[in-house]
Amino acid sequence: MIALDSSVLLDILIGDPVYGEVSEICIGDALARDEVVVCDAVVAEVLAMLDTQVDLMETLASIGVRYEATQEAAAVRAGHMNKRFRARGGKRERVVADFLIGAHAMLQCDGLITRDEGFFRDYFKGLKIVVPKPAS
Repeated sequence: MIALDSSVLLDILIGDPVYGEVSEICIGDALARDEVVVCDAVVAEVLAMLDTQVDLMETLASIGVRYEATQEAAAVRAGHMNKRFRARGGKRERVVADFLIGAHAMLQCDGLITRDEGFFRDYFKGLKIVVPKPAS
């Protein structure tokens, strides 16, 4: 099972001109090999960013992505990682949702599809990261 980050899901939902197509291909490749899931933090972030009244859960189901709730251990891990981030002088741009997404991927999944490679590699060492990259 591989987790999907908000940025990649938004790429395909809004049709991002740079990342939309490569994100769609990346998700398709992942679906061909394994289950692809989103956690509660991704659902909340994406719904907050969309301008439409899209039924996100229906859209996810139609592309083969399912919802997987964050378990207690992942929520606790996210809190500890966020506390560490703040102790290191972390800025407010990084929100608890990012830590929930990373902890969910690390403890409940086999990897994470994201464009935010640096953050997740720094705070979730050992987490397999898949990055959709446009052709250069």
